[in-house]
Amino acid sequence: METFPVVDLSKLNGEERKPTMKVINDACENWGFFELVNHGISHDLLDAVERLTKEHYRRCMEQRFKEMVASKGLEAVQSEIDDLDWESTFFLRHLPESNLAEIPDLGEDYRKTMKEFALELEELAEQLLDLLCENLGLEKGYLRKVFCGSKGPTFGTKVSNYPPCPKPDLIKGLRAHTDAGGIILLFQDDKVSGLQLLKDGQWIDVPPMKHSIVINLGDQLEVITNGKYKSVLHRVLAQTDGTRMSIASFYNPGRDAVIYPAPELVEKEEKESQIYPKFVFEDYMKLYAGLKFQAKEPRFEAMKAVESTINMGPIATA
Repeated sequence: METFPVVDLSKLNGEERKPTMKVINDACENWGFFELVNHGISHDLLDAVERLTKEHYRRCMEQRFKEMVASKGLEAVQSEIDDLDWESTFFLRHLPESNLAEIPDLGEDYRKTMKEFALELEELAEQLLDLLCENLGLEKGYLRKVFCGSKGPTFGTKVSNYPPCPKPDLIKGLRAHTDAGGIILLFQDDKVSGLQLLKDGQWIDVPPMKHSIVINLGDQLEVITNGKYKSVLHRVLAQTDGTRMSIASFYNPGRDAVIYPAPELVEKEEKESQIYPKFVFEDYMKLYAGLKFQAKEPRFEAMKAVESTINMGPIATA
């Protein structure tokens, strides 16, 4: 069985840069996921994020989740539930403007820690986008520029907890989907598993590793790379024991960013290989909101219908 790709970012600075870049490229082409170690984010910060997130869940979210379960009678379900997920979540926005100060029940220490964490993840996301450019033969900064739009990228965090579930065979922690956006950076529980990706028709566990950051690619990178890199279906299985923490940060294009295959990647292929549409990111997100748990291909086809209305200017690279 193939080994889940793990990338040691510290090896980019020495003689092992070339094989490390190859691992990243192979992971993007064949998995849509990889796991980062030695990524530059301090273990102390990660430990603080985990501690404060779990404290916040117990203090502010756990009882609400139990009340929701009771109100819907979920503990007694006898057939598969396909219209909700066994998760407790809240969302933080970082770019273009932060909403951290507006979330009512976050302690000051938690706010400060999550702000610091977001800045580290933003820097890491931009570093990764440049590494993808290098592997793809694109000019450095190309992906970051495509993501910018007129007001810069959008960047936010979904903080989730997946409590113990009495019926994990009937309710998913999170139903299978691809992510709509750009590049996703996940800090997940290192003790309670549950995240799986679909590869070659088989569901494969994404292994929990302490202090690692899991990376996966969203639909926008599939479009921009003209399908060289793929977004991949993934899901979270509910578990009978333990509450799984998941902190997924989404580094996405700006709302008005125009997304289309990079011309360099189209020109290297046959002309008829231009199977991906051109669209405004916000329009794609509106469509995705109602179709998240369906296949991505019909979403791409639907965007082709509005393609002719979009003006596409050149991408300036720094």
